[in-house]
Amino acid sequence: MKAHEIMVKEVYKVKASDTVRDVVERFIEHRISGLPVVNDRNEIVGYVSDGDIMRYIGKHHDLIVDIVYYSAVFKGDDVEFEARAKELLDLNVMEIARKKVMKAAWDEDIESIAATLGNKKIKKLPVERNGVLAGIISRGNVIRETFRSLL
Repeated sequence: MKAHEIMVKEVYKVKASDTVRDVVERFIEHRISGLPVVNDRNEIVGYVSDGDIMRYIGKHHDLIVDIVYYSAVFKGDDVEFEARAKELLDLNVMEIARKKVMKAAWDEDIESIAATLGNKKIKKLPVERNGVLAGIISRGNVIRETFRSLL
């Protein structure tokens, strides 16, 4: 079985010119946790996930702890923390997106895709055909297609 046989063809994505706000809005609207980032030619230039947002917040942990402590002790509110969160939302997506993206080829075997998803501990792989985004494959897609006929 090949990637194009199991992939989801309708892919939620963001453009490289979008903001983290656009990403979070799509996460909430579509109940997803990761998106390919594409340029104007629909070429995959990055991937952004909820983990990337968490890593960004974690990278600024000391600042956030100080802000929360200061707000709680001296102000009684989270005005400073909200300002920091708003700053994150206004960043360009490429500031937090991974630029080295694991991808599946259009005609890649399901066994190879399963190995990549399992060994690299990632949840989804964008599928590329002729250099552009063609679909996306999740762990769930692989499991459903692998075991559908065996149950």
